[in-house]
Amino acid sequence: MITRSAGRDALLLWFGSRAGLLVATLLGVTLAGYADRWRKWDATLFITIAQYGYDGEPGRPADEGLPAFFPGLPVALRVVHLVVDDWAAAGLLVSLVAGAVAMVALARLTELEGANGWMAVLGLLLFPMAVFLSAGYSESLFLAFAIPAWLAARQGRWPAAVLLAAGASCVRITGLFLAAALVVEFVMRAEPVRRAGWLVVPVLPLAAYSYYQYGRTGDWLAWKHAQEAGWGRDFAWPWEAWRTTWRSAMGSDDFSVAFRMEIVGVVVVVAALVWLLVLRRWSEAVYTGTQAAALMTSAYYLSIPRSLLLWFPLWVLLAKVGTRRAWVFVLYAAVSGPLMLLNALRFLDGAWAG
Repeated sequence: MITRSAGRDALLLWFGSRAGLLVATLLGVTLAGYADRWRKWDATLFITIAQYGYDGEPGRPADEGLPAFFPGLPVALRVVHLVVDDWAAAGLLVSLVAGAVAMVALARLTELEGANGWMAVLGLLLFPMAVFLSAGYSESLFLAFAIPAWLAARQGRWPAAVLLAAGASCVRITGLFLAAALVVEFVMRAEPVRRAGWLVVPVLPLAAYSYYQYGRTGDWLAWKHAQEAGWGRDFAWPWEAWRTTWRSAMGSDDFSVAFRMEIVGVVVVVAALVWLLVLRRWSEAVYTGTQAAALMTSAYYLSIPRSLLLWFPLWVLLAKVGTRRAWVFVLYAAVSGPLMLLNALRFLDGAWAG
């Protein structure tokens, strides 16, 4: 049963954890330098798109990887920038507000499943990659659309579900996997065929973005080819991707640590997917499994642990187990919490952390 306290608890956990990160980040840093500490890696690329578009900053070499980033977050940055002058601060504000929406929706979805909503929220916030929910990245904004979309689908509110899923598709290619999962959920719920037309809506933003990039570049798959050009993410068989990542993880530089994290992430991904399949959570397995397949058939593993932030069915399941067996949740928190803090410090120091 959904209770009024679910949203309240989610917001307390979200804003409380953000306050903790604020204090940790400000240690030895002036308030004016706070936002700059978060302007790292992809956050800078999102800002570049928001400022100058996909052609990049005038007078500088073109970045072939920019079309890999969908326009949802850059558009949100431009809107917030109308009232917040600093671009990095605008990114933090977008993630702060979007994260609050996502946490409330996650708590309510979890309670609909018969578990403690606050456990799902806290489980997500303690995950080692949770720093990306605060940074000017697209994870929080995506979840602010995706989780309410799934909640609406579970409640049979399909017009709201597909419109929210369309919003998610504006933010990340992961919206396409969400759209596929909604189709499975629609079939599993034996919804009337006359309502099936709604399921096309979440795919429309991808079609529109592909058309836009085709107008720019003459390439319908510019977003995919940008990933290959910018990050070398060509197709590879799963065993080839594993072998390449394993070799990279055996080095002694900072990136070797990141590749070791990727290998651990794959183990968790596979275990979580098997868990969903054993429980016959078919629609959630489609959502997570299609993501896993895409990430594990790249030339090497990249951002696989971070992708688990988007696996909201996993956090619901963790809460369901924790509601019945509190010691499992306590053990998870004891192991994951310190790793989350360590990874946040790595990110703020400029190291690749996800």
